[in-house]
Amino acid sequence: MGRNNPKNIKAHNDKLHKAQDKEKAKKAARAEQLKAIVKKFNENKNEK
Repeated sequence: MGRNNPKNIKAHNDKLHKAQDKEKAKKAARAEQLKAIVKKFNENKNEK
C-alpha cells in the first residue's frame, strides 16, 4: 500500500483543514470578546 494514494491524501487534508478552521474560529471568538471588552471599557470611561 502506498502512502500517497488519493484516499489517504484526502483524509490528511480533511484533518488538516478541520484543525485550521478550529484555530480560525478561536481567533475570531477572541477578537469578538476583545471588541466587547474595549467597548465596555470606553463606555465606562466616558461616563465618568
